[in-house]
Amino acid sequence: MIGERLQELRKDHGVSQAQLAELLGVSHYTISSYECNRSDPDDNSKIIIAKLFDVSVDYLIGLIDEPLSFNRNNRSLPLPQSFTKADCDNVLDYIKYLEFKKNKFNER
Repeated sequence: MIGERLQELRKDHGVSQAQLAELLGVSHYTISSYECNRSDPDDNSKIIIAKLFDVSVDYLIGLIDEPLSFNRNNRSLPLPQSFTKADCDNVLDYIKYLEFKKNKFNER
């Protein structure tokens, strides 16, 4: 599972195997081995990869299917993967509306 996710994340972010290998201090053959599921990165490398691509380690290793941000906090809100950019923009507009409504109420 980690191999497929790693390859997908790497390609989506325009990072070559050689570039990722340099960041992790391994050879590009090792990255290829990870992506082919012949070996797994050590725990420290998994954390570096998760930070680099801003996904949770749980997502990276296949425990969850929602690519939550590595840097998430309690105030983050995961949106369905099926949401388009327009859907996400609508959610943000609604949040702005709720803030406006709250501020108007507090002014009274």
